[in-house]
Amino acid sequence: MIPTGEATIGPFFPPRYVDAAANDLTQFEGRMAQGEAIEIFGCVRQEDGAPLDNLVLEIWQADAKGIYRHAADPRHGEADENFFGWGRAATDSAGNYRFRTVRPGAPAGRARHVNFMAMFSGLMRILKTTMYFPGEKANDADPVLAAVPPARRALLVARQETPGKYRFDLKLRGENETPFFDD
Repeated sequence: MIPTGEATIGPFFPPRYVDAAANDLTQFEGRMAQGEAIEIFGCVRQEDGAPLDNLVLEIWQADAKGIYRHAADPRHGEADENFFGWGRAATDSAGNYRFRTVRPGAPAGRARHVNFMAMFSGLMRILKTTMYFPGEKANDADPVLAAVPPARRALLVARQETPGKYRFDLKLRGENETPFFDD
C-alpha cells in the first residue's frame, strides 16, 4: 500500500515516552517546591466519548508566587528554584491522567491557571488549552479566558472534587469540546 495524505502521521509514542515521576511537579531534583500541593486529574475523550489511551499531556505553570521559572519578575521576587514548572503524563487505557503539582499563584495581569498541551498519534497539530481554578475572582478579568465565548468559558474551569483535588476533563471534538488555542 502507498501512504496517502489522509494516512495517520506521528508522533508515535513508545510506552516509555513518559517517565514515571514526570507527572509530579511538587519536587525538583529531590527538593520540595513551596506552596500548597494539589492534584489535577481527568479523562481525555474523543467526539464519540471513547477514551484516548497513551495521549501525552504536558503542563506548565507559574510557581506558588505566580512566577514562571523562565520569566522571573524582580517586582515579585525570584522563582522557586525547587519548582521546575513543567510536567508530562500519559493517559491510561480509560483515558485518565493525573498530575501532582502546587497551586499556582496568579501571574501579573492573569488569573491563576495551568497550561495544557496534548499530543497523540494521528493528531495533525498539538492542542493547547488552559485550565482555570473555580471561584477565582480574577477569572472575570483574565484576558485569555475573556477571549473564549461566554457560553464556553466554564469548559476551561476545573471542578474541585475535594480540597486540593481538581478535575479537568478534555474532549477533543464535538459538543462540549474543550476550547483549544492557537499560538
